Amino acid sequence: MSYIGKTPTPAPLTSSDITDGIITTTKIADANVTNPKLTSGSQQNFRNIIINGDMSIAQRGTSVSGVGNGDSGYHTCDRWKFFELGAGTGEFTQSQSTDVPTGQGFATSLKMDCTTADASLAAADVMWIQQIVEAQNLQYIKKGTSSAESLTLSFWVYATKTGTNICELYDENNRQVSKSYTISSSNTWEKKTITFPADTSGALGNDNGIGMYVNFFLLAGSNYTSGTLSETWTSATAANRGVGQVNHADNTSNNFYITGVQLEAGTTASDFEFLPADVNLQRCQRYYYTLLPLNSVNKYFLAGYYYSTNYIYCNTIFPTVMRTSPSLEQVSGTNYFQFYSAASGDQFDDFTNTQTLNPNSAFFGNNGGVSGTAGNAGAVYCGNNAAYVAFTAEL
Repeated sequence: MSYIGKTPTPAPLTSSDITDGIITTTKIADANVTNPKLTSGSQQNFRNIIINGDMSIAQRGTSVSGVGNGDSGYHTCDRWKFFELGAGTGEFTQSQSTDVPTGQGFATSLKMDCTTADASLAAADVMWIQQIVEAQNLQYIKKGTSSAESLTLSFWVYATKTGTNICELYDENNRQVSKSYTISSSNTWEKKTITFPADTSGALGNDNGIGMYVNFFLLAGSNYTSGTLSETWTSATAANRGVGQVNHADNTSNNFYITGVQLEAGTTASDFEFLPADVNLQRCQRYYYTLLPLNSVNKYFLAGYYYSTNYIYCNTIFPTVMRTSPSLEQVSGTNYFQFYSAASGDQFDDFTNTQTLNPNSAFFGNNGGVSGTAGNAGAVYCGNNAAYVAFTAEL
């Protein structure tokens, strides 16, 4: 039978073709052919709640020293924030490392290398690595309803310090749950899997704000360890959040690596969901977009025009819609930039105004640091390797 110019008619689906709402086979009736599985419940696209769990995207740079001692923020691998409270809790060099578990498909990990030790923690001291998840990306876990889903976290970890460590989920309603895992062997990659129970309280807003924090503790003082570990969802009590946590900052020989972080609905961990590099980058650019990376001297990166004799405007379109209207980040200095127009270069130090910032684009420039002919168009040129321009919409 010929199918030229004709679309075969699929056979009606039967109960054997559907598992947990996922179509697992498709049949072409006229040809009597059963095709391979289209998908399965464990292979749904974008099942990983975590973005950049393989640590492959690092728009800000690959290494930053002096992380700690009051220095909370984003430093290297995209979407991964270092958080600290307290004083004198030691310092780390954070980097995107190529040390990874063998044969698992990973190329990079996030490394914390202790450079200044603190073996005696104050009560209020705490450090963790965290990812903050957008609330609207969590609606399908049905938190706060009778149908709420359990969540399973899996990851690879390598640490010098052995012993008990804590992972925590903390939501926008100040509800949290903590689970412990054990690093059994020093300086050895180990895979860990943790299942967090469902929470029938504390529904999450359906918006682009904070929905949940995923926290990997590095150390915790007695304010966070003096109670009983809260292994079911409850209103947050500090003393119950980090009970048993070892101190990864107690010796300058300590290292802590993590990669392959996956958080998914259900009680079973599936294989890590590797995404194409361009897809992974675009997901990160929703929260942070580097227009001009460091070490980009002699690069043209913007078009613009003289709005008036001493005022230039430039425009850039973001590669994806950002989470919200972003803020401009820059590293600037004397003559770091040049506006090249009408065969003449006009040097300036920085971008002094942001006329319009929205999730799709930015309209910004320099007022007072340039001099040219109103109406003339041109291009912005980077004149220093230390120059840096980015836009942030991080949670």
